[in-house]
Amino acid sequence: MELILLQDVDKLGRENELVKVRPGFARNFLIPRRLAVVADAGQKKMLDERMKQETRREDKLLKQINSVVEILKNTKYTIGAKTGTSGKIFGSVTTIQLSNAIKKQSNLPVDRKKITLPDEISVLGDYKANISLHKDINVEVAFEVISE
Repeated sequence: MELILLQDVDKLGRENELVKVRPGFARNFLIPRRLAVVADAGQKKMLDERMKQETRREDKLLKQINSVVEILKNTKYTIGAKTGTSGKIFGSVTTIQLSNAIKKQSNLPVDRKKITLPDEISVLGDYKANISLHKDINVEVAFEVISE
């Protein structure tokens, strides 16, 4: 029996995927839980239309992300931190501080959870961090930690 998945199903497939399963599994599990619908001609046509819309939306999103990537690559961000006499930072630089610096200096909101710092940053200097903007797109951002 052919079905179109409405949600990701473990060990079976992803959302909007056309799958073949046994009729009992479809009738007793997938369809009652609204995880799938029977793939008749009308549903297949709707699936094709949804996939076209999703492709257009994804292309538009990738164009926006690429412009953000260029801005992030070409800008060096500065983060101010309180230091002692030896140049060591009180505490350490966090992803929240980098996210705030990017928002303040480039006016780009970046989720702190998508930022990966190399290690604990507790000394003044130049560093690089990775930002995951999309499932396939990562950008390396340069930033400098300076004394306030």
